[in-house]
Amino acid sequence: MLESKSILVVGGAGYLGCVLVEELLARGYAVTVFDRLFFGERGLQPVRDRIRLVVGDMREPPPSIFENVAAVINLGGLSNDPTAEYNPEANYQMNTVATRTLAEMAKQGGIQRYIYASSCSVYDIGVIDEERDVLLTEEAEVQPKAAYGISKLAGERGLLDLMDQNFSPVILRMGTLFGFSPRMRFDLVVNTFVKDALLKGYLTLHYAGQMWRPLCDVRDAARAYVVALEAPDRVVKGQVFNVVAGNFRISELAFRVREGLARCGIPADIKCQFEYTGIRNYRVSGKKALTLLNFKPEVTVQESVQHMVEKIREHGYLDFDNDRYYNIRWMKTLEEAKRIIDITGGIF
Repeated sequence: MLESKSILVVGGAGYLGCVLVEELLARGYAVTVFDRLFFGERGLQPVRDRIRLVVGDMREPPPSIFENVAAVINLGGLSNDPTAEYNPEANYQMNTVATRTLAEMAKQGGIQRYIYASSCSVYDIGVIDEERDVLLTEEAEVQPKAAYGISKLAGERGLLDLMDQNFSPVILRMGTLFGFSPRMRFDLVVNTFVKDALLKGYLTLHYAGQMWRPLCDVRDAARAYVVALEAPDRVVKGQVFNVVAGNFRISELAFRVREGLARCGIPADIKCQFEYTGIRNYRVSGKKALTLLNFKPEVTVQESVQHMVEKIREHGYLDFDNDRYYNIRWMKTLEEAKRIIDITGGIF
């Protein structure tokens, strides 16, 4: 049981972070968000007057963020393959080095529970291999090939090395997320399908949608962190949990999305492209989280799509080509803006 109800959420202004912060507040926790605000504060606007926000780089965390904190939830760092490949060194520094630095500081400050957002990408080998097409558990041997998965796995190992009687790291390997967030993304597969249906009237299946992917709605993912936060130490200390609602072929996912759209009165065709593109293909088991944590995702793809359409319209997130909704595009936009400002010295 936590002695204090003050939680530090690193990366709390991000896609998952905004949803998790709302969940923590609803459960009576005090929340400090530490975030660089790459994507601005819009995602935190609904709760801005109820949180402590500290703006900064997770690679250089100020000791003050750990004051009066009972537990740390680290969602920070680069969050997908394209951004990791764009700047592998920054990816390593954020996802691996900063993960351990934050943990060392938390441990030094007497904080026991540290929950790390890892990724099911650690299971990905980058190709479709029918001989290895099995349901993978947390005990499976992992040998990720891409920079993102490699950095996340190294982050996990760095944390586990710090574990002792006074420090309890917990690792959640997240499936591909989907659903509405106040810091919206349209570069996630389900969200991309919804965006394309609203914008173009059809969904596109690359490589005919043969790939398997483990998925989870972002609201269910937020609940998983609360469950891991509140679980007894003997259950979660040093443990790795997959957080998934199910495994879907992308082709099946498209039909589920189309059904959700139909419930909103939105027709959508499905188009297939058969040429090979860079793919991820893996399936993972969520049984351990169910057995040990009694965590069971509740939101179906169809329900999530309905909720997403509703919220997109309500909040006016209809400017689908805005770079802010796409992580790699936004980072490139910021870099270009910095280059221009470095030359001009300012806007006015």
